[in-house]
Amino acid sequence: IGDIVLTTPVLRALKTQRSDVELHYFTKQPFRSVVAGNPYIDRIHTMEKSIGECIEELRKEQFDWVIDLHNNVRSKALKSKLRRPSKSFRKLNIRKWMLVKLKRNRMPDVHVVDRYFGAVAHLGVKPDGMPCDFPIDKEVNVAFELGVEPQNYVALVIGAKFATKQLPESKLNELLTKIQSPVVLVGGPEDEQLGNQLASTHEEVKNACGKYNLKGSASIVKQSSKVITNDTGMMHIASCYDVPIASVWGNTTPDLGMYPYRPNSPDSFRIHQVEGLSCRPCSKIGYDTCPKGHFRCMNELNVEEIVK
Repeated sequence: IGDIVLTTPVLRALKTQRSDVELHYFTKQPFRSVVAGNPYIDRIHTMEKSIGECIEELRKEQFDWVIDLHNNVRSKALKSKLRRPSKSFRKLNIRKWMLVKLKRNRMPDVHVVDRYFGAVAHLGVKPDGMPCDFPIDKEVNVAFELGVEPQNYVALVIGAKFATKQLPESKLNELLTKIQSPVVLVGGPEDEQLGNQLASTHEEVKNACGKYNLKGSASIVKQSSKVITNDTGMMHIASCYDVPIASVWGNTTPDLGMYPYRPNSPDSFRIHQVEGLSCRPCSKIGYDTCPKGHFRCMNELNVEEIVK
């Protein structure tokens, strides 16, 4: 989800800087909702399991350019089958490997979104200095439904795809004890049980985990006064809106270039991480459990600093 959200500045720049462009977007069907409603996309194509499902449909379009912002085995196969001119984003996999495995940082000090623009530079398209886009169609006033006042609560994103990117329960309890305002917990169905436990233990905590779809959860974040979030897709969605962010990092690191993208307001978010750990980053994605067993990257986080 986060990867797709991070492509949206390129879409906006293509459509606003090149009035002659008809823009199609290709992704997996489960992620269609992430770009559905984006005003800069003319048509969305999706696949369930393989590109073979829609290759003939795509060939009929006779695209002038294929811009590959994923650059993996599947997208390379797609470009080969379409036989159209293409440009690809440089993933810098060797440099990522060096950072994760050798702890030698050769990554450029450039956000991944700005690196995406290298794939459209030949079209004269440049970054416009604005954040990502995640429009919410027919926005629901979820704050009212949850019994909290808009812009008067903290949205705390407790979920993440991998456990090593997720604040442990002990840290969440410590955090909720110190926050002096209403809190709404944000997450998916898999986070609902933990959310119920936290909400039953702390006053003024509402559990919205599993109760809303992706855009409903985004609405909770958008209507909050502040957001505390793990390194996850909702962090990138939160960066689309004018709300301060406390960004919490575990086994991954912002050096990989995928922190909140706010080129027009870089002081509106803070990075919270444990500095100086020789084992970090242990992965560019994450694990179900800490490979070292100690989980120091999360267990040693300074909760006081996050609350501040």
